[in-house]
Amino acid sequence: MRKTIFILTILLTTSSLYCQTMFSGFIDKYPIELVADISSDGVASAIYAYSDKDEPIVITGTLKNRVLTLYEKDAKNNIRAKLTFNKFDSTNSRQEGIWTDLKTNNELKITLDKTFEINYGDSVEWKDREILQPVSLGNNYFKLIVSKKKGEFDATVTGVKIVEKKTDKLIQKLKVDCELIGLNNISIGDFNFDGILDFSVFEKSYAGPNTSSLYFLYNTKSKKYIDSGFTGVSLEFDNKAKRIYERNQSRAGSVVTTAEYKVENNKMLLIKERCFKWNEKKQVLIERKLKDCK
Repeated sequence: MRKTIFILTILLTTSSLYCQTMFSGFIDKYPIELVADISSDGVASAIYAYSDKDEPIVITGTLKNRVLTLYEKDAKNNIRAKLTFNKFDSTNSRQEGIWTDLKTNNELKITLDKTFEINYGDSVEWKDREILQPVSLGNNYFKLIVSKKKGEFDATVTGVKIVEKKTDKLIQKLKVDCELIGLNNISIGDFNFDGILDFSVFEKSYAGPNTSSLYFLYNTKSKKYIDSGFTGVSLEFDNKAKRIYERNQSRAGSVVTTAEYKVENNKMLLIKERCFKWNEKKQVLIERKLKDCK
């Protein structure tokens, strides 16, 4: 994060405006990067990192009566610091606030200058904006690469950068084509059950609760992440049982199919499938033959 950027993401669903506003700035003399997602009801979730450490810190809070308050918690989930922006307005070119250590009451000034905005709508187009993610892997952290095509309302995640902490050296850059869902597009897990952490990128949401993700496995020989090719709907990974479970709902939840997989040579191998259909009389899902769910 040599380009010390403070990123503030505002979602204003109470109007037709949907924009992300970028700032460069500091807490006292310390450069930081922060990404915040604020919903129309004022609930805020955010990530920030000091540029000399590049360790993402998840913070949460509220925007109420133009006062944006964000809280930082320690490993025991106790609140240890507060970031406050009075008279917050995303359209201003400068934002000023206070960082407060809640144990010592020590206060540091926050000063931010707007660098650019990301606007949503059919008429705007922009490319390769980067968004810090809340998870990291060892000595590396993640950034999404996000672009917006003219004629399309939503932004698209076009890539992922894996960057070394402290040095900001680019370790790997991967191309993807995924939906942007805010601040939590990347997750960490051991997806092939080899004891080494991998990562996934949220890909798409479908009808009902169904979702899909792209899964990237760490290759110990190349020391790079490779596309696993794992596919399925709403996959869940059980590291204890070393199984992958899939659950696919359709027809407003009246039809549910499930599947269980094992992993061999980094490939998903189907063990069994099941089919369930809603029984109106009994008011429960009843297992049926697989052909009945087709």
